[in-house]
Amino acid sequence: MSDTTFAFLIHAIDLFGTMAFAVTGAFKAIEHKSDIVGIIILSIITGVAGGTIRDVIIGRLPPNSITDPSYVGICMASGVTLFFLYPHLHKHWNVFLKFDAIGIGVFSITGATFAYNIFGLNFLAIAFAGILTAVGGGILRDVFVNEVPIVFVKELYVTASFVGIVFFYFLLVLQAPLYAASIAGILVTTILRLVAMKYNWNLPRARER
Repeated sequence: MSDTTFAFLIHAIDLFGTMAFAVTGAFKAIEHKSDIVGIIILSIITGVAGGTIRDVIIGRLPPNSITDPSYVGICMASGVTLFFLYPHLHKHWNVFLKFDAIGIGVFSITGATFAYNIFGLNFLAIAFAGILTAVGGGILRDVFVNEVPIVFVKELYVTASFVGIVFFYFLLVLQAPLYAASIAGILVTTILRLVAMKYNWNLPRARER
């Protein structure tokens, strides 16, 4: 696969992940009785916040979400679509949780790929960028609706992201093509998250007296 084709593929996958997260943001906003402006704002925050924070920390300025208007555009479109279709979709929250799982898988690896292209095989940079991209928007989404972020309390969330990134990293160490490592990492993260949701897998918690 050529570099141009791979760059287009990553961009398309990243836009899909942005849409997936924006949908969950819109759904949360509607569930908390927000008006259409609040729905659109939470869609944008959920869809682009993780990548924006990553870009600012790493030093890519202005952030990609500002230089490429398609990211904010797809978030706004997702919010408006959910605003009108919610009466037909509100019974299907479990379906939208699948979007969250897809978003985690996509953002974990697109964030990791972003760091790899800058820092090479620096595991700390790859893991940091991937996890931040994956969970940043979701954390802000939950905080804005006054909920404890799901990443802190339920199922394998950051863990799924980390496992997928480790898988991605070791494939690169073994000199697998970047596109193959990326697709494999996305699949591992997404599948692990979906399985954790299905079987209610959770990490251990501190015992209470």
